[in-house]
Amino acid sequence: MTADFTDFLIPDTAVSVSGLTDYIRLLLEQDEQLRQVWVIGEVSSANHHRSGLFFTLQDPDGGAAIKCVVWNGQLPKLMQMPTVGEQLIVLGSIRLYPARGEYQLSVWQALPAGVGLQALRYQQLRNRLEAEGLFDPQRKRSLPPHPQTIAVVTSPTAAAWGDIQKTLKQRYPGLRILFSPATVQGEQAPESIVKAIQRVERDGRAEVLILSRGGGAVEELACFNDERVVRAVANCSIPVITGIGHHRDESLVDLVADESVHTPTAAAERVVPALADLYNLHWQRIVELQQVVHRELESADNQLQGLRERLQRLRLDKQLQQQMQALTWRRQQLMQVTTSKFQQATQHLEMLRQKLVTLDPKAVLQRGYAVVRQENGIIVRNATEVAIGQELLIQLGQGEVIVKVTETRESKV
Repeated sequence: MTADFTDFLIPDTAVSVSGLTDYIRLLLEQDEQLRQVWVIGEVSSANHHRSGLFFTLQDPDGGAAIKCVVWNGQLPKLMQMPTVGEQLIVLGSIRLYPARGEYQLSVWQALPAGVGLQALRYQQLRNRLEAEGLFDPQRKRSLPPHPQTIAVVTSPTAAAWGDIQKTLKQRYPGLRILFSPATVQGEQAPESIVKAIQRVERDGRAEVLILSRGGGAVEELACFNDERVVRAVANCSIPVITGIGHHRDESLVDLVADESVHTPTAAAERVVPALADLYNLHWQRIVELQQVVHRELESADNQLQGLRERLQRLRLDKQLQQQMQALTWRRQQLMQVTTSKFQQATQHLEMLRQKLVTLDPKAVLQRGYAVVRQENGIIVRNATEVAIGQELLIQLGQGEVIVKVTETRESKV
């Protein structure tokens, strides 16, 4: 009896399980479509592991499912944490797990499925604007402390416009308010807001601009995440404060504005001080100034008292008295010396006067002597100096006589 069996020849091209798995892995992981793929589904299970979060994403009808993993390093970056029962849109790449021969989706990002695409566009725009530096705190300007002219961009029919007017008038009467109306909801809103901001800039009077609207659903506030509006606020020549009525995450306009608050009323309160607060601040400064002056006066009085005590310790009055006595004594000495010198000078002067009197030619003439002069005024001292017949002038004690020489005689010694 012959056994019934079939002969099988093992071909040389047979591969191992690892080889086949590697081949399939390469096919999956090198496919361009699978290297970055968006998948929408419902989380049917989720399990935290020490290396990451493992969960299953399936179609709502349960017809298909795929295993997913988010490694620990990527978990903080997820916009939505996978939770059982939630609809998600996830971004990831297909990876093969060789030990089990299973493929899974390595997830990079997870968004709520209802607004997933919108959230993704928001995040992409936010990342791009942030990379440009539009959200940098260093580029933000300070609001003017006491503006006199404020521009408001909002809808003329919105309650926000009424709230802002009321708040500004209560806090700072006499303020000039420039209203630049805009549509703040719908497809026309971004262009309308941009034009309203440009009108304020062309006007040139406003010192600060309030961009606001009341609360609303996420889709109603989409215009404040529009790139055109964000850039108009970023490039505005005057400081901008946003007061958009929501308490969710900040809009892109909030991030780029110089300052942002959650409501239109809060924006009006922030942009101008209340007169009552200014009045109280004014009096507080007066009180502080009075206290400073009082402290300075006390300090000066203490210094003066200290100087008085120091003067008393030094007994300057006694030293002054001693100096006065010394000056009096020196004055007396000076007077005595001066008097003595004056008397000596007077005596010497009298002696000189008497000598002058004695030597005075007129005095000699008064005693009977005469002065003989030639016609040219030269005094004749010798008989040889004149000739016979020459006229001479004889000056007497009283008057003059003109004579003619008739004879000359030489003196005999």
